[in-house]
Amino acid sequence: MSIVAHGIDLVACGRVGEICRRHGDRFLERILTPGEIAYVRRQRRLQQHVAGRFAAKEAILKVLGTGWRTRISWKDMEILNDRLGKPEVRLSGECARIAQNLGIDRVLISISHTGEYALASAIAVSAD
Repeated sequence: MSIVAHGIDLVACGRVGEICRRHGDRFLERILTPGEIAYVRRQRRLQQHVAGRFAAKEAILKVLGTGWRTRISWKDMEILNDRLGKPEVRLSGECARIAQNLGIDRVLISISHTGEYALASAIAVSAD
C-alpha cells in the first residue's frame, strides 16, 4: 500500500450552524446523503457533525486535486461510520471515476471537532 495524496480542511462550526438555521433541511439535503443525514440527526451536537462531514468532503476534494470543477457532486462522497464509530469513505459518480484514474483504491478519513471547529484529514492510498 502506498500513499497517493493527502488533504486537510478546517471548518468553523458556527458558520455551518448559521447556514443550517437559515436553510434548514435544504442545506443538509444538498451536501449530505440520506445515510449521512440520518447519522448527524442522531448526534447531540448536530452543527459539529455537519461541519465535520463538510470538512471531510473538502479534504477528499483536495486528495482528488479537483476542487469543485467538473461534474462533482457533494453526494459523490459519503462518510458513514462503521459499527465501532470509525468514519469510512465511499466514493461514487465523478469522484469515483477521478479516484480510479489517479490509482486511488481507498480514502482514509479522520474527523475531529470542538465547539468551534471541525477538522478532517483524508489520505488516499493505492494497493500497488
